[in-house]
This record gives sequence, C-alpha cells and structure tokens, in this order.
Amino acid sequence: MSDWGPVFVSLVLFVLLTPGLLFQVPGRGRYVEFGNFQTSGASVLIHSLLYFGFICVFLLAIKIHLYLG
Repeated sequence: MSDWGPVFVSLVLFVLLTPGLLFQVPGRGRYVEFGNFQTSGASVLIHSLLYFGFICVFLLAIKIHLYLG
C-alpha cells in the first residue's frame, strides 16, 4: 500500500499558501492582503518558510498517513 498522506498534505498546503491566492504576507500596501493575486520576493520568502514549517509539523510531528488501496 502506498502512503498518500505526504502528497495530500503537500498539495493542500501548496494551494493554501500560494502568495496572493488567499492571502499575502507582507502585502504591497498593508501587512496582510487578501485575494489580490499579486506577489513579491518578500512574500514568496515568507510563504515558503510557512510552508516548510507546516510540512515539518504535519509530516514529522503529527505523522499524518493516508493509505489507499
């Protein structure tokens, strides 16, 4: 059986933490902007650090597993 937990968690976090899609930290005009579909170098760095942190928490600390088949 294949473990689909890391794939599912990575996909969901990637979609949720894409800069500018749902929110952007830091925004262009304010600290947090919602749904502006723009990005900057600083926001890519912040969102990638958040992504790495959440991946570590969900996959290493909580150990999410999903077996299909």
